[in-house]
Amino acid sequence: MAKALVLIEHKDSKAKKASLEVVHALHSQGVEVEAIVFGATLDKDTLATDCGAQGAKKLHVVSDASLGFYQAENYSATVENTFKAGSFGILAAAATALGKDLLPSLSVKLEGGLGVDCTGLTINGDKVSAKRPMLAGKYFATVNFKSGPAVISFRPNVMGLGDGSAGKAEIANVAMTPGAGKAKTTGIEGGAQGNSRPDLAEAERIVSGGRSLKSAENFKILEELADTLGAAVGASRAAVDAGYAPHSMQVGQTGKTVNPILYVACGISGAIQHMAGMKTSKFIVAINTDEEAPIFQKADYGAIGDLFEVVPALNKEIKALLE
Repeated sequence: MAKALVLIEHKDSKAKKASLEVVHALHSQGVEVEAIVFGATLDKDTLATDCGAQGAKKLHVVSDASLGFYQAENYSATVENTFKAGSFGILAAAATALGKDLLPSLSVKLEGGLGVDCTGLTINGDKVSAKRPMLAGKYFATVNFKSGPAVISFRPNVMGLGDGSAGKAEIANVAMTPGAGKAKTTGIEGGAQGNSRPDLAEAERIVSGGRSLKSAENFKILEELADTLGAAVGASRAAVDAGYAPHSMQVGQTGKTVNPILYVACGISGAIQHMAGMKTSKFIVAINTDEEAPIFQKADYGAIGDLFEVVPALNKEIKALLE
């Protein structure tokens, strides 16, 4: 039986859905799954329950005062040692900023193959293969891991969750292995999303705006709709280049690739660069004054009109339905 170690990301000791999807994806293929989590202060029982419910047998907890923020070298050294000590064959994580930063270097250290931003997984005995999109989703590649460990990151909101009945993971405390780091994160300032909004890369609902918003202040219209929907707020490259939104909000080939259930595109024409980052959304709603805008070719629902009129009206109707 294959054996996997999954890196768990969390917020306030609540495991993120994207990480739990990875646990479930491996467990559903008959893999023996263990997980590892880092933090300065952690609610071990809550995390063990979250991970165990999706199939993790054991949760390796790395708790250290220096881990209040992500420290790549410390994470990497500790994961490497835990992976080797446990004789794992698969190392996996969500394809988030953290996962994309950490896994490539670990694949080198572990002398394993690397599959990034994968959307499918097949395991047959010791043979592991993963599917990943290429060239902005125009093609799909099958990555076959022939020798050495398989190091894989999975796109959020693709693999799904189990019914949560697998049980609770066993807790194992692990000492942090200090890395030889030359940089240290001491704080995080700003950020594109409010504290109550989900992370853009993992959000199930996203409201995005383009250059038609005309100013950063006008993004408040989208924020109000996003708060009603429990959504994250995104932006097109044109809006970011115009200074209306920070790059951390950019959706597209040079921004973030998202895969929400609902994507509401407000004043976004649907350029190829933008579509590459969101075209796998389950439902796309487009709001644009130009009825010939390319976004309407991919949209499930469309409204031809001024977003400054349509978005507030839509927000009002949704609020009424939710009351």
